Amino acid sequence: MSSFLRRSLRIRRSNIVTGFSFFLYKHVGNSSESRRYLSHSLLHNTIPCFASNSLPSTNYSYGSHQFIVSPTRVRFWGSQAAATEHSTSDGLTVQGILANNWTILEENETDWKSHATAVAQSIHLIKRRLQWTKLKVRLDMLSAQLNKPDLWDDPVHAGKISREHGSLLGKMKEVNALEQELLEHIDMIKLAREENDAELESESLKALLIMRRKAKEKELEALLSGEQDSCPCYIEVQAGAGGTESMDWAAMVMQMYKSWAQRRGYEVTVMDEMPGEIAGIKRATIKVDGEFAFGYAKAEVGVHRLVRISPFDSNKRRHTSFAAVAVIPILGDVSARVQINESDLRIERFRAGGAGGQHVNTTESAVRIIHIPTGVTATCQNERSQHQNKASAMSVLQSRLDQLEMARQAHLNAQHTQSLTDITWGSQIRSYVLHPYRMVKDLRTNYEVSDTDSVLEGDLDGFIFSYLSASLDKDEDNA
Repeated sequence: MSSFLRRSLRIRRSNIVTGFSFFLYKHVGNSSESRRYLSHSLLHNTIPCFASNSLPSTNYSYGSHQFIVSPTRVRFWGSQAAATEHSTSDGLTVQGILANNWTILEENETDWKSHATAVAQSIHLIKRRLQWTKLKVRLDMLSAQLNKPDLWDDPVHAGKISREHGSLLGKMKEVNALEQELLEHIDMIKLAREENDAELESESLKALLIMRRKAKEKELEALLSGEQDSCPCYIEVQAGAGGTESMDWAAMVMQMYKSWAQRRGYEVTVMDEMPGEIAGIKRATIKVDGEFAFGYAKAEVGVHRLVRISPFDSNKRRHTSFAAVAVIPILGDVSARVQINESDLRIERFRAGGAGGQHVNTTESAVRIIHIPTGVTATCQNERSQHQNKASAMSVLQSRLDQLEMARQAHLNAQHTQSLTDITWGSQIRSYVLHPYRMVKDLRTNYEVSDTDSVLEGDLDGFIFSYLSASLDKDEDNA
């Protein structure tokens, strides 16, 4: 077969790939070389083109698709790959797989039905998390707006519509591609069994297993479908009532988030920190920069409660401490940000505090900015110069005002998002108990872990994923 090959044309995976592979399998031969090539063609989305007169032009159809194979090219026409429900060559669909209730076994088992069912369940869960029906309705509405001839009379609004349309369309295409890929692998496994080709069946089964793992990752990505989820963010921690005990706890919470962010490969920058008189911090703000930083961190908004034997109590009594956590998205869309007028700002300069240094407590490098109309403030004292501190404080102020505006809009529309949970001392979300037993429990989901040390060292993903999943399930129940 290799004598016929001259080049490969990369195309998007579709049912045509399976049909064309079947055609080649039947017409080119059953050698081990052809089997390996056909399997590679399917797994890597390639369709061969031939530059040899040894292969005559042939009309071929597969399902609703027709194409011609000639010595120099392959031409396709007919149905577009935008059907609402994809199927295998014998009519099996994703919904059909789920209806069969095939048992899901461990990944090391070589049962293709088990792998296929696991992938089908992942696709079903992804669609539910994306609110598939609403997504399609919204996409149709956006498409209608994009077709209006006067849309670009307002470029800012048009750009927003275009970006949202592109984002939703990308999500829909990604899920459709998963469905197509699953059904194509099933077709290839069935084809291999018909031809008694153990090698092709093995390679197709491996590809299905890889897809099972990839679909599981996509489940987690589907948790983060909010408009601001992909943004970087600020995480703010503030000590509650309780003096030194709570300040020490606030410092522990802030260190926990720094460790969590670093585990995920995010960049962490300390924006502001007010140390306690004896230990810990009164408050602190860090910037977390990375993909979906806000989407994950928004699960941490609320009050965190600690129960332990106090290291500051000479009588070794048990104390309860509180720290409040706020998470603010850093919006990338300039058109969605609040416009700040210089005349609305009052800028105060003062000497930085902290652990000392060449300029600490000798120059007024720290900056506090107050937005007079709202009373919102932002402080930064960790940069080397007053100019840098002012720029950082303005960035924090901008994000706080953006969040305030989002909260106002949410209130007007009676749509309270999970990321804007009201931070009050009654809204405890998680308890960290270090005495008389050791356990961390999320009070919203009842998810709990006995390894408190790993949690305080930044292992928060279990809490975050359980909360995000529960939030989506709750939204769906209320829809």
